[in-house]
Amino acid sequence: MRVSLFVSCLVDQVRPEAGISAVKVLKQAGCDVSFPQGQTCCGQPAFNSGHLPEACRVASSFLEVFADAEVIVVPSGSCAAMISHMPSLFAEGSREKELAEAIARKTHEFSSFLVNNLGVQNLGARFAGRVVWHDACHALRDLHIKSGPRRLLAEVEDLELVNWSASDACCGFGGTFAVKHPDISVAILDSKLKELETLGVDAVASGDAGCLMQIEGRLDRQRSSIQGLHLAEILASR
Repeated sequence: MRVSLFVSCLVDQVRPEAGISAVKVLKQAGCDVSFPQGQTCCGQPAFNSGHLPEACRVASSFLEVFADAEVIVVPSGSCAAMISHMPSLFAEGSREKELAEAIARKTHEFSSFLVNNLGVQNLGARFAGRVVWHDACHALRDLHIKSGPRRLLAEVEDLELVNWSASDACCGFGGTFAVKHPDISVAILDSKLKELETLGVDAVASGDAGCLMQIEGRLDRQRSSIQGLHLAEILASR
């Protein structure tokens, strides 16, 4: 299967190892992966901040870059969710709306694509450690992704998936929310993390680089030894 990777801004700029790992995993699963060079942003930051004309311009560029893609895979629940809502930015009957609808239909979040489209769960990965899963808000509440990532992690050799009562609680990132309202953002995160150190885990895993940046940053400030890992990084480990 021919797959085009939309890597997302944060993966590209902050966590490129997640994008590299996603390519390795997709190839391991039998996909022919391409990386459209003209890709930039899906427009989510502007959209979430209420700047709709700017979001439309960025989204239009995205649509042109991925117009000919057969399948688009995104290692980010929030960006995949944005693409699913992209048709709402454009007028009824417009070329952009029709293209946005077509692209939304063939766009898949990384874990969902592996489990639901390829029927893959065991990728031969090995990771020695105790891990908790963080459900990113857009993936869980918008795309309804919950069991897939856990099924993938359950098949990783030597990995112990630990139950975390706060797994589905927001991390407080919310993109520009963390910048505009830092005190509230940190309070939300601290509430989520208060149980974490008692679980004796080695890592927090998630499918969204923004959440990982938020969680890792706070853990570093607390001088915690717990690391953050993107799902793709774990699935690519041997």
